[in-house]
Amino acid sequence: METPELFAAAVLLVSYALIVTEKVHRTVAALAGGALIITLGPFFGLIDREEYPSEIHFMSEAVDWNTIGLLLGMMIIVGILKDTGIFEFIAVKTAKLSRGDPWRIMLLFATTTAILSAFLDNVTTVLLIAPVTVSITLSLKLNPVPFLISEVLASNIGGTATLIGDPPNIIIGSGAGLSFNDFIVNLGPIVLVVFGVSLLFFKYVFRSHLSQKPENIEEVLAMNEWDQIKDPVLLKKSLAVLGFVILLFFLHSALHLEPSTVALLGAALLLLITMEHPDRALHQVEWGVLLFFAGLFVIVKGVEEAGLIEEVAMLAVDLTGGNLVVAMFVILWVSAVASAIIDNIPFTATMVPLVHSMSTSPELAAQIAQLGGNPLWWALALGACLGGNGTLIGASANVVVAGISERMGYPISFKEFLKYGAPLTFITVFISGILLYVKTFTL
Repeated sequence: METPELFAAAVLLVSYALIVTEKVHRTVAALAGGALIITLGPFFGLIDREEYPSEIHFMSEAVDWNTIGLLLGMMIIVGILKDTGIFEFIAVKTAKLSRGDPWRIMLLFATTTAILSAFLDNVTTVLLIAPVTVSITLSLKLNPVPFLISEVLASNIGGTATLIGDPPNIIIGSGAGLSFNDFIVNLGPIVLVVFGVSLLFFKYVFRSHLSQKPENIEEVLAMNEWDQIKDPVLLKKSLAVLGFVILLFFLHSALHLEPSTVALLGAALLLLITMEHPDRALHQVEWGVLLFFAGLFVIVKGVEEAGLIEEVAMLAVDLTGGNLVVAMFVILWVSAVASAIIDNIPFTATMVPLVHSMSTSPELAAQIAQLGGNPLWWALALGACLGGNGTLIGASANVVVAGISERMGYPISFKEFLKYGAPLTFITVFISGILLYVKTFTL
């Protein structure tokens, strides 16, 4: 390895080690790693001063402002919505419908999260669902962490099913010319089976939490959910704006609007019509989460500039040996492992042209032509999206939920998430690979 590669790899590994061991807060680790990339990168030949004349140029390229803007806008909207009492309303209503049964609560919220994540981005979904989950579990004196973990894992699985559910799918769809219907038809049935298996996984691994008898259940069942609404007027305005934002999310591709633009537009509109003081609204923003992503994006950009991501992708290509089945499984597993460790957006962006080159190679092109479809794209989508469940930093939704849970006084550690996320990732990627093989080569 050359000097830039060694430097980038060292920063990535040290930052990752600090996050995993939790010797320092993950936000501090990410910011420190990003600062090292920016300040020392030029000395190690990682940052070309002709291409990036200043640190600001490099940061502007490194940080995914679409993700930051989306998170910021939705956090403001959810923060204002929280003041209406709607989350407490839903919590009481859900508790009454489930009769306080922890498994029914987990099943209901995990399923709802997976469905919404298929048609909204999974970050927006968990921003809406997580506060409700905390409210209902705390009202029943249950630990919210198992419920939050099951939801975020379900969100990443549900988002795999559609073109708009997860950013890697958007990148793949654009690069491969695949439609919304292509994703639904090819990935929808696989995701449905994988999600069913995941529910069984949740019931088993969280069995000790699900067997607990909720406290205060009689008091909660006797409550009138409508009494939880604190400000009906603000609620109407907030729901109207949220409905408008969700509609624009569905139409953003046709309207040529980025998701961040939609979220920030909704936040500005809600602040305008409610006359909410900005300081109060911004107090609800998870600034630690946003700074964590900013630092992580800079680290990943450094790794990308060093060529390490491309080298991993090229290694995957070399391992195929001109066999389409081998190529499919290599792409699936390499994408899953890489997406659990680094951000799946730059990795997917790097893999798309390589998968395209592989698909047009003489050996694989003939095999793909006989099938009438290219399974390599679906292998990349499944690996990149499902791999996000592997670690706490594998997907944006994971970090957002961890931030919400930490603010509520129930931090989710890297090790605790890994204990559930890693085995589920292995199970879901393994099953999805078998199903993709059966669908592609036997049916």
